[in-house]
Amino acid sequence: MAAKVPGARKRKSDDAPAPVAEPVTEQATERGAGGHADIRLWLRLLFCAGRIESVLQSRITGEFGITLSRFDLLAQLERVDGGLTMTEVSQRMMVSNGAITSLVDRLVDDGFVVREVHPQDRRTNIIRLTHHGRERFLAMAQEHERWVAGLLDGLDDTVKATLLDGLGRLKQHLEKATA
Repeated sequence: MAAKVPGARKRKSDDAPAPVAEPVTEQATERGAGGHADIRLWLRLLFCAGRIESVLQSRITGEFGITLSRFDLLAQLERVDGGLTMTEVSQRMMVSNGAITSLVDRLVDDGFVVREVHPQDRRTNIIRLTHHGRERFLAMAQEHERWVAGLLDGLDDTVKATLLDGLGRLKQHLEKATA
């Protein structure tokens, strides 16, 4: 049974599936406070990420009429010169090629991106931002950054630095532990 995380939003079909909480096992309970602290930390991370994502989704949809998933895809394309293949976008966003196809279809319809045949492999498409897409993305990104800064504004710089360091260590640990 999945745990409900307060503030987390249910993802739309063009998003990656939401993480599912695993039940607390007897083994975790036997470890004592350390096991419970780990679960509490995990739930706190889920809550904070879910709440921020929910607020950003609501704002970007309301302000720009675009989903956060499409915004994320535009962000991936804006970071590189020359565009990306569908597989590269899929890997960067950690979602299936099918999900990317759906997102790209909508962005093509909106005039934000174009598909071009890969020069070395005609079976592959390169996805690129259009001039219009880049202009719209940059306007959205500026607001997105302002919204994120506003959400974190109540934390002092020391707390932010500590969180950034701790989460960086967690990321490295998880990369090693799951390799």
